[in-house]
Amino acid sequence: MSAPTTPRSERDSVPRSSNTFAGDVWVNFKRWNLKAVRNPFVLVVSLAQPFIFLVLFTEVFGNVAGGAVSEGLGPGVDYTTFLVPAIAIQVALASAVTSGIGLVNDIENGMFEKVLVSPMNRTAVFVGKTLAEVFRIALQIAIILGLGVLLGAEITTGVVGALGIIAVGIVFSLWFIAFSNTLAVLTRDQESTIIGANLLQFPLLFLSSAFLPLEVLPNWIQTFARINPVTYGVDAARAIMLDEDVTTVLDVTAFDGAFNTIVPAVAVLAGLGVAFGGVAVYLLSRASSSDVR
Repeated sequence: MSAPTTPRSERDSVPRSSNTFAGDVWVNFKRWNLKAVRNPFVLVVSLAQPFIFLVLFTEVFGNVAGGAVSEGLGPGVDYTTFLVPAIAIQVALASAVTSGIGLVNDIENGMFEKVLVSPMNRTAVFVGKTLAEVFRIALQIAIILGLGVLLGAEITTGVVGALGIIAVGIVFSLWFIAFSNTLAVLTRDQESTIIGANLLQFPLLFLSSAFLPLEVLPNWIQTFARINPVTYGVDAARAIMLDEDVTTVLDVTAFDGAFNTIVPAVAVLAGLGVAFGGVAVYLLSRASSSDVR
């Protein structure tokens, strides 16, 4: 006597996985944080460069650049206070570069292929990974802000302002995290991803309002800086730091004081994050296990 069989309609209705989107996000968030803890070298390197920039620029160029800062923003703003928001954005940029490197490492050791054939939601995979990196970036920016205060910088808006600068750094980082992961999926090569990301990092920093007010820079740099995402991130963080309108790109008067800089700058950065994030998720969703063998 043969065993009873389950009708095809019932078999097809049985869920293949009990995974939820939030559960998949949490699994990937934990995995990437554990991976970061087990490889602290990456954390140290992504923080060391901004740390060096902060110390060297304030000590070596502080007196020289102080005059340019006074000319651009008015008297009373010392160069350390002017520079700290830029270094916070640099931390976000440098840490975002390592995001794609981590994905390439997964591709090379076969972990990415295992993720692709698992029942996990592809968007949740990217969101969980991004949240883990955002968490790391927030901690690193907090360290830089603390160091800046020790060096003499003043956060006019206090603790709330410090949290606001961290939030701006997170919003800024999203587009470059997505860009770095896009490079990783397209190149599937660690060296190419590192070169491609780092090729943009320093031009973006120096061709912006990060280290000097835009008004004192050459005209061709001012032209590029107006379309440079770093300028928007730095301006928003600096407006929070100084609690005043310091916009160098958009002439907005619909809000009060610093919000004339913060609101449009954050809107631009959020739009870039959504656009680049959409591309990264699309490429991840189109990837198959045969692509990474």
